[in-house]
Amino acid sequence: MINALHLRTFIVVLRTGSFAEAARSLGYTGSAVSQQMSCLERSVKMTLFERDAHGIRPTPSAGFLAERAQDVLTAFAAFEDEVKAMSEGNFGHVRLGSFPTASQQLLPSSLSNFARTHGGIRVDLDEGEPDVLVPLLLDRDLDLAVVYHYDLVPRKWPKALQAEPLLHEELVLLLPPGHRFAGSEISLADLEKETWVATGERTSGALSLRRACAGAGFEPEVHYRSDDYDVIRRFVSTGLGVALVPALGHVRGSVASATIVDLSVRRHVVALHGPSASNPAVEGALAALRNASTETAQRLHGVHIA
Repeated sequence: MINALHLRTFIVVLRTGSFAEAARSLGYTGSAVSQQMSCLERSVKMTLFERDAHGIRPTPSAGFLAERAQDVLTAFAAFEDEVKAMSEGNFGHVRLGSFPTASQQLLPSSLSNFARTHGGIRVDLDEGEPDVLVPLLLDRDLDLAVVYHYDLVPRKWPKALQAEPLLHEELVLLLPPGHRFAGSEISLADLEKETWVATGERTSGALSLRRACAGAGFEPEVHYRSDDYDVIRRFVSTGLGVALVPALGHVRGSVASATIVDLSVRRHVVALHGPSASNPAVEGALAALRNASTETAQRLHGVHIA
């Protein structure tokens, strides 16, 4: 196998015209340069220099090799630069997962800032719920995922993954315009007779709602379900029911709301990833998520930095 170091020394020998001059230029001994050229000749299985008492003379094979060697060394230098940039987190590929409301509220500023500061890194986004994203992380199909869990639905993340809290969200009560509780401070029990709009029956959001209502002494009567908060908000706005949604999924002014004074349940947004050393670019992506989390908490009511 041809050694790139030997090729570099070979180019200097051709430029200087002797092993001794090349040695002085490179900071080697003359014998070290001679040994490198002998190793290169064995690697290419050709004589590259004719040696006599007066010095060396390149062979035609040396001229042919020199034409190709410079292109190879230029490409190898570019490769070394890319490897260095990758090890420093400035080049490569980040495969990111996120759930929909984080994709809408958290990722736009995060990804745009990351693209400006890490232009050499490609980001691919895959969207899904935590039950979908966590297995992809464990299978190394994702490098980083933004996920969530609710206070009333405890969740332990796999030990192979590192978790970094990003945000805490309050749960916002959505009411139809003109509802009797609009703008009021109420208790959760005051909503016992209401018709509810909720996420899918097996989702952690729906389970959190049932457990919170159970703590207030009733079972919520859910007539409509959707995993799209825009759909839930539209249902509420047309008077089909009330809903409890995380703050990231709430658009202020689109429906009425009220404060539930005895509800302290939160949804927590977390960044999950494997060991950062396996992909140094992940640390830069995490920094962008932290900055975007701060901006989001300042911009949205009911969203707080973890």
